Amino acid sequence: MTEFYTWKEYRCAYELYPQKQGDTTSIPLLLIHPIGVGLSKIFWHRFCSLWQEENFPNPIYNPDLLGCGESDMPSVAYYPVDWAEQLQYFLETIVQKPVILIVQGALFPVAVSLVKLQQKSNLIHSLILSGPPQLDLIQKAASPVQNKLRWNLFYSPIGKAFYIYARSRKFLDSFSKKQLFADPNQVDEEWLDTLEKGAKNPQSQYAVFSFLAGFWRQDFSQAIAQINQPTLVLVGSQASTISKTDKTEIPEQRMNTYLKSLPQAKGNQISGRNVLPYESTGEFVQAVSEFLLTIN
Repeated sequence: MTEFYTWKEYRCAYELYPQKQGDTTSIPLLLIHPIGVGLSKIFWHRFCSLWQEENFPNPIYNPDLLGCGESDMPSVAYYPVDWAEQLQYFLETIVQKPVILIVQGALFPVAVSLVKLQQKSNLIHSLILSGPPQLDLIQKAASPVQNKLRWNLFYSPIGKAFYIYARSRKFLDSFSKKQLFADPNQVDEEWLDTLEKGAKNPQSQYAVFSFLAGFWRQDFSQAIAQINQPTLVLVGSQASTISKTDKTEIPEQRMNTYLKSLPQAKGNQISGRNVLPYESTGEFVQAVSEFLLTIN
C-alpha cells in the first residue's frame, strides 16, 4: 500500500514492506529506483515480492523519487543532490534508523550525494550497487553549457514530441531489448505495461529529461573515495553502457574499477545486463542476502 509524506511543498510517495512480527533488530533496506521513461518504485516490485516470499526479516522502504510514480512532478530540472535531499528527509523523519541503501544503475550519484549528506547522522549502514555506470562517467564533470543546451532542447516542443514517441510501446520494447536486458524474452508484457502506465502522465518527462541532459554526470571521485561503509558491487555478466563514452570495458573491468575506488567494497557478477533486480531477481536476492550475512 502506498503511503505519503510532505517534503518541502511536495507530496511524496513510498511503500513499506514491514519486518517480521516481533523482529526489531533487522536493518531496513532503502531502495533507489532508476530514472527512465515510465520508471518508478514499481521497478522494485519483483525484488520486494521475492524478498518477502523468502522470508527475510529486513523491512523494505521503497520510495518514489520526486518527478516519478505517485510523487509530485514539478516542471523543474533535477540534480542528484535534489533527490538525495528528499531521501535524507525521508530517512530522518520516516525511517529514523540506519539503512542498507540499494541503488539501481546510474542513480549511484544520488546514493553518493546522500552518503555525503548523512556523514553526521550516520543513517547509511551499508550500500549495494546494482549495475552501476562506468565509473569514468562520474569522475569527470560534464560541461554545464552542454547540459543546459540539452535541457533546453528537451524542454522545447521538439523534446516534448520526442517524449511522446519514447513512451510508445514500440520504442519501449526496442530500447529495452537493445540496452537493458540480456535476454530479449524477458522484456515481457508486465515490463512494457508498467512503463506505458508510468509514462502516461506527461509531467513524468522532466525527471527523464534531467537524466538525459546529463545532470547526474558530475565529478564524484572524491566523494566516492570517502564512502567508508561496506559496499557490494553487483554487475551483470552482459553489462553495457547506454551513455556516450570514449572508453569501453567488460563487466570484470567495471567491477574491478569500483573495487579499487571504494574503501570497503566487495564485488559479485550475476547473470543479466543492466536491470538485474528485474531480469535476474532470484540471483539478485541471493547476492543481497549473502552480503547481509557478512555485515550484520
